[in-house]
Amino acid sequence: MEGDILAVQIWRTMKLIVAGGDGTASWLLGVVSDLKLSHPPPVATVPLGTGNNLPFSFGWGKKNPSTDQEAVKLFLGLVKHAKEIKIDSWHLILRMKTPKEGPCEPIAPLELPHSLHAFHRVSNSDSLNVEGHHTFRGGFWNYFSMGMDAEVSYAFHSERKRNPEKFKNQLTNQGTYAKLGLKQGWFCASISHPSSRNIPQFAKIKVMKRAGGHWEELHIHHSIRSIVCLNLPSFSGGLNPWGTPGTRRVEDREFTAPYVDDGLLEVVGFRDAWHGLVLLAPNGHGHRLAQAHRIRFEFHKGAADHTFMRVDGEPWKQPLPKDDDTIVVEISHLGQVTMLANEPCKSKSFSDPLSSHGQDGHQHDHDEEDDDEWEDGKRKFGAADTFKLPDEIDIAHFS
Repeated sequence: MEGDILAVQIWRTMKLIVAGGDGTASWLLGVVSDLKLSHPPPVATVPLGTGNNLPFSFGWGKKNPSTDQEAVKLFLGLVKHAKEIKIDSWHLILRMKTPKEGPCEPIAPLELPHSLHAFHRVSNSDSLNVEGHHTFRGGFWNYFSMGMDAEVSYAFHSERKRNPEKFKNQLTNQGTYAKLGLKQGWFCASISHPSSRNIPQFAKIKVMKRAGGHWEELHIHHSIRSIVCLNLPSFSGGLNPWGTPGTRRVEDREFTAPYVDDGLLEVVGFRDAWHGLVLLAPNGHGHRLAQAHRIRFEFHKGAADHTFMRVDGEPWKQPLPKDDDTIVVEISHLGQVTMLANEPCKSKSFSDPLSSHGQDGHQHDHDEEDDDEWEDGKRKFGAADTFKLPDEIDIAHFS
């Protein structure tokens, strides 16, 4: 602004590198978005977290890298020549009536300070504030999820907060994550968890499929225990719950391949952890529910008094209404940010002519498995050595 030539050159060529997990990367993307710069710097990510979905989506890997001098020089060289790719940003509002008694605010794992939390309560002067309500706002770039996956994540973060010295190795962290999933019974959810915790028992979901369209209510199967709203093709350590829709099944013909800059979120449902393991099979995917430009969750009184939610790796425990009030979570599109991508890049851009999409965005040369492929997954994966319990784990402990 003051005419400094060097400042202009730096402004045009500056790149940001964030080293950490998905939560750290999302925090930085939030800062860049809030600055509202005319030329925001592109961001590269070093995978130093547990899931590392953001780095994996853009070709930076998901394993914690070496930190010796040569490895760092190599990484900087890749960043220097990385291509830029636009991705959608998503704004999230959580609004609830001020409760007459008891808390109804998001509860972070072991009461983390809100500066580390995915949400911030809006001020009284904010235009989003509604009298008689608590309103929280946040943003995400990878995913919003609720249900069983967020509950496991909440337990993991709580355990890490209690015993941080036990969580200094990525492999150990992933093992702990898997044990918590087993301990909570998500592989036999129909037996170990009451149906009152299934999403349709306490929530309605509405979607607006295109900008300026109308709201439509989604009809969710009564057995769905987890819902994920995806922006990037990486979830839970590199899995792609949406996959690539084909044209064989009638219900998939309205869906397209996922792109990170098309202004749409992919909404996927899961029944239990076995259903999630199907993602490891060729053409495996969750239960595709919708592609939407805006999504609205309405939570009402049910048998369950709380559920769990997660935004880009940051989980919280969400109390549910105890009377006739409604808690609303609404997700809407909010511009784009620029990422730096290395090869091979999992994320596909709708505006990139090199992205493998046809005019209709469908995949035509792969056969889809039937709607109950997750049932086959129980047989296929239950016998695989990869998913057998390690010898040092006592199954009686989980029973």
